[in-house]
Amino acid sequence: MEMSFPLAGATQAEQDLFWMQRAFRLAQKAESEGEVPVGAVIVADGMCVAEGWNQTIQNHDPTAHAEMVALRAAGQAIQNYRLGGVTLYVTLEPCPMCASAMVHARVKRLVIATRDPRTGAAGSVFNLVQEPRLNHFVEVEYGVLEQEACHQLKQFFKQKRAQRKNKS
Repeated sequence: MEMSFPLAGATQAEQDLFWMQRAFRLAQKAESEGEVPVGAVIVADGMCVAEGWNQTIQNHDPTAHAEMVALRAAGQAIQNYRLGGVTLYVTLEPCPMCASAMVHARVKRLVIATRDPRTGAAGSVFNLVQEPRLNHFVEVEYGVLEQEACHQLKQFFKQKRAQRKNKS
């Protein structure tokens, strides 16, 4: 995957916005495919090494969350299941499955657009990525494109509820 950050000397905030915008576009792709709109991008040394979007419905795979798809692709790209030094950008706070996989993979940094108050495992309901009894600690930052990601998810579920109501 040949995608790199275009501006040398950019601040961390500028880089985070750039990569989260990419994750947001992947979330839009997931939504266009009938999936919950979540996108993820994995970056190492200013280069995108992998990306993913939710594919659970189309792949009949409960583990095909955006983060898991991206982690699998990153492992293949790097040829190692240890992904030390990478930053993972995701539009929705990871669930316990995804958070545990990030700890196991040794993801260095996790940038999250919006929290998941129902199943979030990076501080909202659980905090598996910073659990002191585990063998790895993931740095976490919230809020890059938070309003856009939150709006996208709310609209998606509002539309799904309306579709179910119209079928009744």
